[in-house]
Amino acid sequence: MTEMIKGQLSRRTAMGTLAGFAAAMMLTGCGSSDEGAGAVATAANVDGPPEKPNLKLGFIKLTDMAPLAIALEKGYFVEEGLNVSLEPQANWKVLLDGVIGGQLDAAHMLAGQPLAATLGYGTQAKLIAPLSLDLNGNAITLSNRVWGMIKNDLPMEDGKPKHPISAAALQPVVESFKAQGKPFNMGMVFPVSTHNYELRYWLAAGGLNPGFYTPGDVGGTVGADVNLSVTPPPQMPATMEAGTIDGYCVGEPWNQQAVARGIGVPVVTDDEIWHNNPEKVLGLREDFAVNYPATTAAMIRAIIKAQQWLDADNGANRAEAVEILSRPNYVGADPAVLAASMTGKFTFEPGDTRPAPGFNIFFDNFAGYPYYSDAIWYLTQMRRWGQIAEDHPDSWYVDTAKKVYRPDLYLAAANKLVAAQAIPAEAVPQTDGFREPTSEFIDGLTYDGRKPNAYIASFPIGLKEGQQVTASGVSGA
Repeated sequence: MTEMIKGQLSRRTAMGTLAGFAAAMMLTGCGSSDEGAGAVATAANVDGPPEKPNLKLGFIKLTDMAPLAIALEKGYFVEEGLNVSLEPQANWKVLLDGVIGGQLDAAHMLAGQPLAATLGYGTQAKLIAPLSLDLNGNAITLSNRVWGMIKNDLPMEDGKPKHPISAAALQPVVESFKAQGKPFNMGMVFPVSTHNYELRYWLAAGGLNPGFYTPGDVGGTVGADVNLSVTPPPQMPATMEAGTIDGYCVGEPWNQQAVARGIGVPVVTDDEIWHNNPEKVLGLREDFAVNYPATTAAMIRAIIKAQQWLDADNGANRAEAVEILSRPNYVGADPAVLAASMTGKFTFEPGDTRPAPGFNIFFDNFAGYPYYSDAIWYLTQMRRWGQIAEDHPDSWYVDTAKKVYRPDLYLAAANKLVAAQAIPAEAVPQTDGFREPTSEFIDGLTYDGRKPNAYIASFPIGLKEGQQVTASGVSGA
């Protein structure tokens, strides 16, 4: 079977795929740019056998690495002529360095990592994201001590805390800590992680300043009411139990692990902060896609198939996915803990399990398509908190997004799957790369990816036009 897959496709099939790719290029507006011309060259040989069939992909032990595990376990990589090994990484920096250094061919990556690397924030490298791995999947958990300090003052509904819970509930706690001369500390997984920006968004929406970054500063604590620090995902529960942090934002299963161990309570999911927010991406070096276009296309196709399997029949396969992910070579968590968030429900505390059918979305709602507007949202948050030190026009945000997010490569792969009747045509969006404006945020503000500066200006807490951050605070207009 593998040899058949590796064989040459018919001329008719190849021409049809190239025609579909050309149409996709026009649809996304890539064909008129230098990047678009490079993408055409990259995609020209996507129908051949993989140039590099043996691949090593990295991941962090989180449930949203599931598309990679399923692509391997269900044989989708093999169907595309690939021999893939999946290797867990100690933390996000090790994973990023592995991709940049070539020890890893691609990885389950934070959406902000290829953007930050392209900008030279933290490290400099030309990385791309040709596929989004999922929507949603994170939560914010507080220690039992902090939960006990706020629970009785929360509005109730049917005998349970009303959701979403605002970070405003933390204000008396933060003031109490301050009066005792102690900082209020929370954890997130990486300075350019979704978790950092979601935690900051939630805190600021509740009137708490999570702090600003100065050039060369990875702490981001200037002017902070709440101090945020980096902790690898699997270490979050133990770090909170030790008292080093008072809460954290992380992906699953590490919020449910806190519930299972009786040490903390998740108070808000990222879907409640931003409904159907983009999460992880497939990240790889730009030159890998250029040098190995057929390999890149095959990898994307295999992962798309896995994403479809994960969401098929209203989650009918999720129980099997939980069993696979519980294995020590993948996430290695107790199946019951994994199932507590991955099978259409989410447990906030014992006795408070609620329906959450969209907590993890891998294929539905065009979850795999790498929207420019998703990339731009991350860039707005980098500017909001000082990781991007200077103002830039709206066009800069769009141009930066197009350097990193590559819907042209996604569409080339997805359209071939449509032609093979492996996925339905309606699963591929008809779009110029931008989502429609949305107000589905916890603070009700409207985000339009075409107007990033107006969006940045709309936040009560965050840098404004002309402002910069120094060690002594925010300066400028």
